[in-house]
Amino acid sequence: MARRKGRGASRAAACVLVAVQLAIVVVTLGVMAVWSFADAWPWPQLAPQAWSLRGYAIVFSGSSDGWPSLALSVGIGAASSLVATVAGAMGARAVCCHEWRGKGVFRLATMLPFLIPGTVFAMGVQVAFIRMGLARTVPGVVLAHAIVALPYASALMIDVVRARGTRLDDAARLLGAGRVATLFQVSIPSLAPGLLSALSMGFIISCSQYFLTLLVGGGKVRTFALAMFPYVAGGDRTIAAAYGVIFMVVTLAVFCVFRLLLRRLSWNADDAVLYE
Repeated sequence: MARRKGRGASRAAACVLVAVQLAIVVVTLGVMAVWSFADAWPWPQLAPQAWSLRGYAIVFSGSSDGWPSLALSVGIGAASSLVATVAGAMGARAVCCHEWRGKGVFRLATMLPFLIPGTVFAMGVQVAFIRMGLARTVPGVVLAHAIVALPYASALMIDVVRARGTRLDDAARLLGAGRVATLFQVSIPSLAPGLLSALSMGFIISCSQYFLTLLVGGGKVRTFALAMFPYVAGGDRTIAAAYGVIFMVVTLAVFCVFRLLLRRLSWNADDAVLYE
């Protein structure tokens, strides 16, 4: 009886915390959405006194970096998340499916970008990329973002690979499938949930990078975050909120694209399980 009461209290506390967190997120996004259409919202008025599309007009005007920076952010985010996910998946398979010396050191190395303070890491990457000729270039920014996203992708893929095991791969090889066929028809489809999570996390992390992009890109690689920051710092909430709403919509759209693509792969994984 005491255990049941304890579990009930824990569930109630968890539900309250989740509800509070959800309310904070919804209210924050709602206020940002309203601000993006507000032309005048003086304190202490509860509602805007004037409405306007000025924020969106400025974001997508010819004098703004809205469209070019948005397209560049999506491209960099997709590329860096793909690099981080592939590297994380390969590293997860090496850690979970094979025994070799230095495996613990390897896992620690993949987590170092997460453990090192972001400012220190960004400064070190900038110096290294200047010497390598990657500073102020799009490939350099993609690689820097991939390094930051790698710990998250690696942690996600290690859990997925450990839970999945190698039984489907072994069955496919015993039935005569080659390495390439096993990879694309069995391994990747069965890892679809983890790949979706790693890709989504990598994309969000990449798009939210400001300081790292500023240092590595040197101001030449202008992503959406760099184009938005002056309006946030300058106090023009209407334009900043418009940037934020567009940022959120694009992120959700890319997440949906990832989900649709990987859902097709998961169907192949289900077929493989049924066939087994």
